Amino acid sequence: MGGTSSAAREAARPAATGRRGAVVAALMLSMALAALDATIVSTAVPQIVGDLGGFSVFSWLFSGYLLAVTVTLPVYGKLSDTFGRKPVLIAGSVVFLLGSLLCALAWNMGALIAFRVVQGLGGGALQGTVQTLAADLYPLKDRPRIQSKLSTVWAVSAVAGPGLGGVLAAYADWRWIFLINLPIGAVALWLIVRHLHEPERETTAHARVDWAGALAVFACGGVLLTALVQGGVAWPWLSVPSLALFGAGLALVAVVVLVERRAAEPIIPGWVWRRRTIAAVNLALGALGLLMVAPSVFLPTYAQSVLGLAPVAAGFVLSVWTLSWPVSAALSQHVYRRIGFRNTAMLGVGTAALILFAFPFLPYPGQAWQPTLLMLLLGAALGLFQLPLIVGVQSTVGWAERGTTTASVLFCRQTGQTIGAAVFGAVANGVLAARLGGAGDLDSVTRALDSGSAPEATRRAIAEAVHAVYLGAACAAALAFLVLLFLAPRKFPVLTD
Repeated sequence: MGGTSSAAREAARPAATGRRGAVVAALMLSMALAALDATIVSTAVPQIVGDLGGFSVFSWLFSGYLLAVTVTLPVYGKLSDTFGRKPVLIAGSVVFLLGSLLCALAWNMGALIAFRVVQGLGGGALQGTVQTLAADLYPLKDRPRIQSKLSTVWAVSAVAGPGLGGVLAAYADWRWIFLINLPIGAVALWLIVRHLHEPERETTAHARVDWAGALAVFACGGVLLTALVQGGVAWPWLSVPSLALFGAGLALVAVVVLVERRAAEPIIPGWVWRRRTIAAVNLALGALGLLMVAPSVFLPTYAQSVLGLAPVAAGFVLSVWTLSWPVSAALSQHVYRRIGFRNTAMLGVGTAALILFAFPFLPYPGQAWQPTLLMLLLGAALGLFQLPLIVGVQSTVGWAERGTTTASVLFCRQTGQTIGAAVFGAVANGVLAARLGGAGDLDSVTRALDSGSAPEATRRAIAEAVHAVYLGAACAAALAFLVLLFLAPRKFPVLTD
């Protein structure tokens, strides 16, 4: 991999010390906050809109947060490699808590959206730095344990977010959705400040921050992800705003390349894509983000509209994969120690491709246990896929490159989810238009079903639309399999702990 003896020594030295149990508790609390705030607002939208107005732009409550998280991941990854994990995590936590407080004090929808972006600026530091610190704290043989804990926290928090948001909005006030972050985040911040200790690093005194590159990456990612998030929603794909954003985004890509080539310490260094292992993992987890959109976005609609389940039951059909995913991830170490990181991930994603491909063959309308069983199996397959890749790629780099590497992996996964939402949304609406003669999109058809005014043909059209999305997700899983087969090395070049 082009590593040197100094890189091996870097990997072997203790990157973080202190009371590890207290630090792990802080990491889990921070991960819970980042996951909760991606979904907790969804069920409180009626109360928020009723209080602040701004129904036409409320989608930016989600998009603004996720965009800020995604585009700042590479920046925080590089900063954590330059200055250490602790100062970056502390700064990110402070920004996140400040954003939460400001959201609770918002006086109109525009202010709330702006403060959600501030939250996202801190959330990017929480996501990336937590994953990197987990690798710093544990040697290779113990990393599956901490990573499976973080996966469990993420999955439970993401699924519980909408329910918790609904309860707070209904029985307290929607502003408590953001105020609840303050005590939890304060405890996590205190634990990090008190118990995490990192050794002094020789490079810190001479470190130079590529602020021009950070600004270019932020602008480029923001423009392109805005084009993907809003395309087909706020404006048609081939409209002037959509084409202008994509054109500006491509121009900014060229700017990023020029700036990063000239930078002494680039935010996105070229070695992230020149090393086979890291490039393969980036592409494979980008495909994971893509395929995750099918169940997480479209399965609840399928469960309610086609199977006729209540919202709570539909949520259970989706949530079962959060039971099998962490268990499978925790057990994956017994597999990759025998057959290697790459082969374990290929086994997982290959199985996931078959499960996703089987979904369109479910009978119509079918029974609730059938998609539930598939989701349980899908979670187990993806646990075998994701965690070995994250543990493996983190183990191929030393301390000074681990933050950048981890951030690039998470950035690709987040970007894959954004692209998947745009692409699969277009696929679903296209199938519906073809089956119903151009009568509406998935959202409008679903609302008609909820009101009881849609005929059986509409339910069948929704089933076919979701089936098409699952076929697309199966293709994404197959693409990840091929990337690992042809691009990833048979054995990851792991550095000695």
